[in-house]
Amino acid sequence: MTTSSDRSPAVDVRSSKSYEIRTYGCQMNVHDSERLSGLLEEAGYVRAPEGSNGDADVVVFNTCAVRENADNKLYGNLGHLAPMKTKRPGMQIAVGGCLAQKDRDTIVKRAPWVDVVFGTHNIGKLPVLLERARVQEEAQVEIAESLEAFPSTLPTRRESAYAAWVSISVGCNNTCTFCIVPALRGKEKDRRPGDILAEVEALVAEGVSEITLLGQNVNAYGSDIGDREAFSKLLRACGSIDGLERVRFTSPHPRDFTDDVIAAMAETPNVMPQLHMPLQSGSDTVLKAMRRSYRQERYLGIIEKVRAAIPHAAITTDIIVGFPGETEEDFEQTLHVVREARFAQAFTFQYSKRPGTPAATMENQIPKQVVQARYERLVALQEEISWEENKKQVGRTLELMVAEGEGRKDDSTHRLSGRAADNRLVHFTKPDQEVRPGDVVTVEVTYAAPHHLLAEGSVLDVRRTRAGDAWEKRNAAEAAKPAGVLLGLPKVGVPEPLPLATGGCAVD
Repeated sequence: MTTSSDRSPAVDVRSSKSYEIRTYGCQMNVHDSERLSGLLEEAGYVRAPEGSNGDADVVVFNTCAVRENADNKLYGNLGHLAPMKTKRPGMQIAVGGCLAQKDRDTIVKRAPWVDVVFGTHNIGKLPVLLERARVQEEAQVEIAESLEAFPSTLPTRRESAYAAWVSISVGCNNTCTFCIVPALRGKEKDRRPGDILAEVEALVAEGVSEITLLGQNVNAYGSDIGDREAFSKLLRACGSIDGLERVRFTSPHPRDFTDDVIAAMAETPNVMPQLHMPLQSGSDTVLKAMRRSYRQERYLGIIEKVRAAIPHAAITTDIIVGFPGETEEDFEQTLHVVREARFAQAFTFQYSKRPGTPAATMENQIPKQVVQARYERLVALQEEISWEENKKQVGRTLELMVAEGEGRKDDSTHRLSGRAADNRLVHFTKPDQEVRPGDVVTVEVTYAAPHHLLAEGSVLDVRRTRAGDAWEKRNAAEAAKPAGVLLGLPKVGVPEPLPLATGGCAVD
């Protein structure tokens, strides 16, 4: 293996070389893909046009390893590109992310047409490895065993002009039996608070008005630097940054969710009244088997405290159905917590074996038909609760940050879409005056569905923002680029309004 000193900030490639990145998995992978885009563009590559479907000089797979069939999906996609590579001289294929960290040399053995394999700890090496593979005409496999440099020091090509991820830590110290993340991303490593705040201030100076603090176990922040209240202090410090309108974070762990964090959320105006708190199971027996270090009473106690401090908070969660050994009584306990907590939304998953995790070899694996039936009951209950909770929003006046690309039917319905402070999605009537993503509108909610709200009346107010200016400036700059150089590939980097929970990867 080579050392980090081999990394070159700029690789001499022809400016016409194009790249495509395909991202799978959690928010951490999404944010890593923004960095991979930044690295490639700094090295002279340009993003391939939308819908290129592998017709690019470099195709990068940023993989996930938490799904049972993750490797089959990867090799199927690689197989699809093999004939394309034969027909396109000089085309290169790179595989990175968690599956690359886990499988290493296996990838090149099963797909010998792959040029580069890199891991979760050395994404900054991608341009150098691509160039080395081209010059030496052989595959380059380089997997670092520990983090070479905190990823936020790398160039980043953000997908949004008005919202951004800010990574505050990498890795995880937990040992959940269904999760392979600690083995692939290592122990938790925290960034210095000053470095985080400097990045946030720089983003705000560029026009960003909403940031999402990101970590595999975000509220454990401070354990690596010896300060148990570091996360609440960080939230409060974000509150003093002029121009930063909205602060979110994902995903916390109930074990580390302390009263000082709740107080910081309630007392810091730009920290939004929204919380994603993974449950996974409502059964103490199953939680113990999962090695989750809290129990039902502790979890519901947190929810009660949050609602007392922030009455209008929208709380979302992750739930796994059918974990090995789960009985009907265990499942009923999960339904009980769902009824008590009244989540605004729940990301529900049927348990599937994650290769390399203790749960994959546990006895009493639940039959598929039983898991499916329980899953359908859980989804039906949560849909009912989500709808009831959303109906409470009808008649309320809300401030929305206008979003880009979140309303799939906006063009046909002549609406726009935005996010309320609590992250609920609201579709609203398009006003006569220009409204840009990043601007803020005030609307009255007239209708509720389980997963969105409608504001069918006239917009009450439009506030043009620096974030909207940044979006307009960025779009103008991209429109001025030479024909054929498009930067609008499928959204891999816009911070999702609600966590893309995966039941184990970056959502603890």
